[in-house]
Amino acid sequence: MTQIRIEPLSAEAFAPFGQVIEMAGAHHYPINAGMTERYHDLARVELAGVHARPLISIFRGQPYALPLPLKLVERHPLGSQAFYPLGQSPWLVIVAEDDAGQPVRLRAFQPSPGQGVNIAINTWHGVLTPLEVAADFLVVDRGGDGINLEEHHFDAPWMISA
Repeated sequence: MTQIRIEPLSAEAFAPFGQVIEMAGAHHYPINAGMTERYHDLARVELAGVHARPLISIFRGQPYALPLPLKLVERHPLGSQAFYPLGQSPWLVIVAEDDAGQPVRLRAFQPSPGQGVNIAINTWHGVLTPLEVAADFLVVDRGGDGINLEEHHFDAPWMISA
């Protein structure tokens, strides 16, 4: 069983897989007569395929425990997928590089409170993985025609630990 150590989420470390969604360091400016601060253009929503349209949903994920045996990853060939937590509970983002259609070099990141991610189009990733308690996430992804889900089941699970 291959081990994956959890690492803190940073924009630089996550860049090969998408973008970190956070207010820190983001371009921002006042709107609404100065009563609101707009943190602008935090992620690149990618849509491909026939009749593509963005979807905004709320996912409620049940908690996982560590160490976590990872048995599958998935990817979306027709759109990016953004996750932003609606609370402060801990969660993981699991991603992998692609080698000729196979997920390789898996990494697990733990976002800090106030961080979300936008997983780039066609990027291997684990399922929504809250830790400790059930958690809600605002999700922006793709709707429209076409098959936008590919799953890969591992012959032996990867073990994710702190």
